[in-house]
Amino acid sequence: MAALEVRRTGPVLRPDSSRVFFRPFELPGRERLIRVIARVMALEPEEARREAQQVMDAFVQRHQKLREFLLRRFEEVRGELITDQSVNEAQKLLIGAYLTQEYSLEAAALFNPSIVPHPDQSGMPEGRLRLVLSLRATGEGHLSSIVFRTAEVDREGRVTVNTPTRFVTAESPYPNTAFEKPLFERKLRELGLLGEFSEGALAQLGDNFTLGELQRCVNATLRQSWSSDREQRTHVASGVIALARSNYELRFDPGSRLSERVIFPNTPAESRGIEDARFVAFRDEDDTVIYYATYSAYDGEIVLPQIVETRDFINFQISTLNGPAISNKGMALFPRKINGLYAMISRQDGENVFIMFSEMLHFWHEKRLLLRPTEPWEFVQLGNCGSPIETEAGWILLTHGVGPMRRYVLGAVLLDLDDPTRVIGRLREPLLTAVDEEREGYVPNVVYSCGGLVHEGNLIIPYAMSDQCASFAHVPLTELLDELKKHPVASP
Repeated sequence: MAALEVRRTGPVLRPDSSRVFFRPFELPGRERLIRVIARVMALEPEEARREAQQVMDAFVQRHQKLREFLLRRFEEVRGELITDQSVNEAQKLLIGAYLTQEYSLEAAALFNPSIVPHPDQSGMPEGRLRLVLSLRATGEGHLSSIVFRTAEVDREGRVTVNTPTRFVTAESPYPNTAFEKPLFERKLRELGLLGEFSEGALAQLGDNFTLGELQRCVNATLRQSWSSDREQRTHVASGVIALARSNYELRFDPGSRLSERVIFPNTPAESRGIEDARFVAFRDEDDTVIYYATYSAYDGEIVLPQIVETRDFINFQISTLNGPAISNKGMALFPRKINGLYAMISRQDGENVFIMFSEMLHFWHEKRLLLRPTEPWEFVQLGNCGSPIETEAGWILLTHGVGPMRRYVLGAVLLDLDDPTRVIGRLREPLLTAVDEEREGYVPNVVYSCGGLVHEGNLIIPYAMSDQCASFAHVPLTELLDELKKHPVASP
């Protein structure tokens, strides 16, 4: 495959520890909280004012809306005040500050990128395309979140990325306004949580219900439990509420920049991170475009595949993916329906690539084996690197292969346009392998992508280097297709 040259174009995006945002700092135990509040309230008014001003002077330039957040944190613990004495603003700010911390969300790594066309292409000269770039950012505690950049690509395949501001905003989640009982029951059954207790709680609800209504019914049913089975029922109750909380919305200020918005772990299922969002511009049957991203929510033990939906990258809806075919990592949605069905690439067994079809976006029941590890550079594991990319010749699916010494490389396969269960061609050699300067990082010898696109005859590939930073490459589409067609293969 010597004739197929992948051109690295830069720039290299590296983690920036100065991009911080504020988040709650939870003190260990109510008694500790009460003691801290009491110490603040015991300060002389002038000393409290001076201390609060020092906090604001040190931190207000690093954040947007810091004062509002600190006052809100105070209101969350107002009930712990041990007297009815009045509280001035300085005391409120100071108590809020003791219950707040800065978090550097990309201090450790900025990697695993995907790109889609920006919803706003106004002002773009001919031959240039504005992009939304998503990345996995990892900070303290190896906690991962989704961050964004805006970028542009020219007709030669060169990418420029706009410099982000230092400000970051992680909005609080809004629970989904309503849940449909039949769908909620189906997911509980898949999780092994549907039984006498949960059925009893759901029986008190209508066909559509809110999180608040669900919590009231679950708590009421729990209070009626006998002591002999209370522990088990408490476990089920926690699972039921956790499932509901895994479906939520985020609403960002339309005046904020895209690079200032972050999807940070918000639910118990995401408590150890949000990993590897694969964004795709999905064109619906009415020709409207919706941006979806599949990602892996991780709580330290279980990987829960979830999906993000947005039309404007301002308002995001996050939902669980459901069905017996939903497991493991690496889900990637096709950018349109095929023969009236949603289609998705997956990797349920951690080794092979599967394909799935469904009438419903959020429910997947069956999978079909599509690709097995074949070449030495993928003997350990084969997976996708983002959503399939449509061309006149077929669907290009970027893959990752894991070979000796746990080296990750990128490959590619070509799927039939009308029947993507049929593999037309497959590269015999890696498409992209880490060069010397890309081999060192948090996980050495890794190149990885979460999704590229075609622009002006070039396949644009954003890729991560050793789970540390990210860059870009491109390859002429005709050259890649010619190479893929040289190696026809039979589906497994």
